[in-house]
Amino acid sequence: MNAAVAAIKPRKPSGLALVPTMGALHEGHAALMRTARESNAAVVVSIYVNPTQFGPNEDFAKYPRPLEADCRICEREGVAVVFAPTDNEMYPGSQPRLRGRGQLAASTWVEELQVAKRLEGERRPSHFHGVCTVVAKLFNIIQPDRAYFGQKDYQQLKVIQRMVRDLCYPIEIVSVPTVREADGLAMSSRNRYLSPDERAQALVLWKALNCARDLFAKGERDPQRLQTAMAQVIATAPAARLDYAEIADGETLEQRQKVKRGDVALIAAFVGATRLIDNLIL
Repeated sequence: MNAAVAAIKPRKPSGLALVPTMGALHEGHAALMRTARESNAAVVVSIYVNPTQFGPNEDFAKYPRPLEADCRICEREGVAVVFAPTDNEMYPGSQPRLRGRGQLAASTWVEELQVAKRLEGERRPSHFHGVCTVVAKLFNIIQPDRAYFGQKDYQQLKVIQRMVRDLCYPIEIVSVPTVREADGLAMSSRNRYLSPDERAQALVLWKALNCARDLFAKGERDPQRLQTAMAQVIATAPAARLDYAEIADGETLEQRQKVKRGDVALIAAFVGATRLIDNLIL
């Protein structure tokens, strides 16, 4: 007697995905879109340069806004909808292009007070309340089943994961690995600010992270020694100025007494006038 064989049909992607961006899209963003398309019936990409996450002396005014080119990338990647709101749509009653929490007419803000307090949060005090607020607004407007964030902005990823958990959003946050250039530089919209010489020197961030990883692989568990080694690598690039080089808990981003597997090396440095960040999970 022949056994009946049931044909198993591949499961169709279902649900709605959101890929939040500030535009100036590159291959890293495209990777987020492609990953989202694999598991979702439709993908929405938001493009909005959010004024509340920029400090008074940061690059809000000059941040690139190539909307037409961005839309072509979204079309190429099979995105269903591009959501490109105005300031007034995101912050009703506010004045456009104003920066800083106290300068907007909006009175409701979202803050994550645990993961956000160190590193970027310490150096950019108004940053994460702007990130949390705008992402919460996007979640309420789009109502996605899943949202996709790059690991390159590691602290932002952890802040959003905590916000979603604490506010009981029925949304899965999906982390997508950092996309790098062939030479290792993490893709970033701000890379376009770099001169050719600065672009070459910016590789020092990736070299510093690899130095920490290599020392960890050889048995080094003292966070201070790993941090010092990263700082020494950054110092070899004349155009680079270190902001911070830290080893932190991979979930809480608290400082470590002894480094363990799953902790993360995080680095921020100015290359010329451009501030870049990168990270590597040990």
